[in-house]
Amino acid sequence: MCFLYKDLLIALFIARNECACNPVLFFAILSNQRSGSGWFETLLNSHINVSSNGEIFSVIERRKNASSVLLTLDTVYNLDWLNSASKNECSAAIGLKWMLNQGLMEHHKEIAEYFNRKRVSVIFLFRRNLLRRMVSLLANSYDRYAKLLNGTHKSHVHSAEEADILSKYKPTIDSTLLLDDLKDMEMRAAKVLEYFNNTRHKILYYEDLVRNPNKLKHVQEFLGLPRLELTSRQVKIHRGPLSELIQNWDDVNKTLKGTVYESFLEADY
Repeated sequence: MCFLYKDLLIALFIARNECACNPVLFFAILSNQRSGSGWFETLLNSHINVSSNGEIFSVIERRKNASSVLLTLDTVYNLDWLNSASKNECSAAIGLKWMLNQGLMEHHKEIAEYFNRKRVSVIFLFRRNLLRRMVSLLANSYDRYAKLLNGTHKSHVHSAEEADILSKYKPTIDSTLLLDDLKDMEMRAAKVLEYFNNTRHKILYYEDLVRNPNKLKHVQEFLGLPRLELTSRQVKIHRGPLSELIQNWDDVNKTLKGTVYESFLEADY
C-alpha cells in the first residue's frame, strides 16, 4: 500500500513528503565537452521532478580510482534524501552530468556494473557535427585566458549580446590533423557505447534536440516523468555558417571536401 512519510532534510531541517511506492529514478548524462550537455541539463532541471547535479567528476579527487568513483556515485544518488537539492514532489529523477574524459573510460567496467546494480538509466548525448564541436572547443579554450566578457570566462551565456562577443573570435584549425582528430572523436563515442551497451540507455544528439521538441518528451518518458514544457535560459554562441566562424576556412573546406566529413561543412548545427 502506498503511504506518505516525512524525511528530514539535513541542510534545511524541514520535512519533505515522499511517496514510498514511487521510488526515485537514477540517471547519468554521458557526454563530451561542448556537445550541448550544459544546455540539456538546464532543460532537465527545469522539470519540477528532476535534480541533475552537474559535472560531479570534474574534481580529480573524486575519480582517482574506481573506489572513489563508486563512493562519489553513492553520495550523488543519496542527495535526494540528504540535502536541499531535493525537489518536493512524489516522482523524482536524480542524476549527474559526466564527461567521457573524467574517469568514465578508465573505470568503465566497475561503473557499468554499478549502473546495472543500482538501475541507473544512461543518457548518451553526442554531437553529429564534430567540426562545430571543434570550433566550440577551441573558442572556449581561448576564452579561458582571454576572458572576453569583461575579464570573465563563461562557457555558457544567457544573452545574445554575450554570445555575439564570444563568437567574434575565430579559431584556426590545424588542417593537417583535422581528419585524424575527427576520427578520434568518432572512435571515442563508439567506444563508450560499447562499454555501456548492456545498461538501460538512450542515445541523443544535440542537433536532433534543437530541431525536434518531441525528443524532450521522449526523454521524459524514458525517465518515467510526467510530460512538462522544459526551458533553458542558455543562448547558443556559435551561430551561422562555419565559413564565418573559422579563421582558415579555405584550408578546412579543402581538407574535408570529398571525405565522409564533407557534410559537416554545411550543417547548421
